[in-house]
Amino acid sequence: MRVSTAFNRVLSLPGASVVTVTFAPEGVVIGLRRRSRRLVCPCGWSTSATYDRSVRRWRHLDLGASQLWLEAEIRRLDCGACGRVRTEQVPWARPGARHSRDFEDVVAWLAQRADKTSITKLLRVSWEAVRNIVSRVVAEHVDDSRLDDLYRIGVDEVSYRKGHRYLTVVADHDHQGRIVWAGEGKSAATLGQFYDTLGDERIAQLQAISLDMGGAYKLATDQRAGHVRQCVDPFHVIKLTNDAIDTTRRWAWNQQRAAGDDARWVKRTRWALVKDPDNLTDHQLETLDTLRKRGSVLFRAWLLKEHLRDLYRLHNPADAAAHLDHWLAWASRSRIPAFVKLAKTVRANRGRILDAIELGLSNSKLEGINSKIRLINHRGYGHHSAAAIIAMIYLCCGGITITLPTER
Repeated sequence: MRVSTAFNRVLSLPGASVVTVTFAPEGVVIGLRRRSRRLVCPCGWSTSATYDRSVRRWRHLDLGASQLWLEAEIRRLDCGACGRVRTEQVPWARPGARHSRDFEDVVAWLAQRADKTSITKLLRVSWEAVRNIVSRVVAEHVDDSRLDDLYRIGVDEVSYRKGHRYLTVVADHDHQGRIVWAGEGKSAATLGQFYDTLGDERIAQLQAISLDMGGAYKLATDQRAGHVRQCVDPFHVIKLTNDAIDTTRRWAWNQQRAAGDDARWVKRTRWALVKDPDNLTDHQLETLDTLRKRGSVLFRAWLLKEHLRDLYRLHNPADAAAHLDHWLAWASRSRIPAFVKLAKTVRANRGRILDAIELGLSNSKLEGINSKIRLINHRGYGHHSAAAIIAMIYLCCGGITITLPTER
């Protein structure tokens, strides 16, 4: 069997045949001949007229311990659709790439599971090459169709770098929290960019959105998708309640000190006040009982916190409105400054809180995805640009499935 025939069978490259095999110092160089004479622009326009020619090499999957290179003549064409001279598209590599499709697919598959440093050592490529490959693979897989059939979405922000650098991520609740869009920043303008990408027709299909209690995302949604039911994430409501508990503890401490009493006991009450009652230790239960017997303001604050948490434990969501109104009345006249302030915040978001309970929407899946994003960022030892981390988010959290050459 001829060497070229053997390599034809081993490589199985689309649209090309092996004509030469050279063992060079840099590795094995495979000379290719194109089967088609027509030139195809990356935009899809084709012609038989050649503008000029040159020879190019592409890095392919290693052959044992040796690097394998594909070498072929590549042509440029004067594209009638693009209106400029462009390099033709070859079937074994992506436009603008210096690596074959098979090589890039292996890199992208590994990037979903390992850090870039390990990939560079395993495949003997640079960090920049891995970054560019991830960007090309994501650009090929992530298209506008991912935004079709969006009905219930979740929006949240995640920090990706020191200095208050944030990303806004949008997930599809109906497809297991798959990320459908990510952008730099956490302002109303950032979410407005998502609505611009979505378009009026697909915005009209939206039914509900889960988000935090901040004003930026609410403002963008009110302006661009006013018909959508906004659902405040329960996590943020409970977080504000725990913050009110901590503020009340400091207030009680200052009250005791101002009265000349010993206030050291206040410091040992935090975990008894903020933990779930089912997880309290015997000592923490004794602490709560002591606060009850003292008639302490901290025990009343704990009751307010648990009564608000009961809002999310109701067996019948239809009772939520009455339960919340009762809590608002109780908190407003409690004379505990932190809970009076919290009652004002909750009252301003009453409708959005009740919508979240009725529809059963929360950002719990997004919080899990945000943890994965932070892991991706840490695994990459940080990313110098938002575009780089966004590409990794799409690759690892956007539902992209990479098919390895061995699976084809």
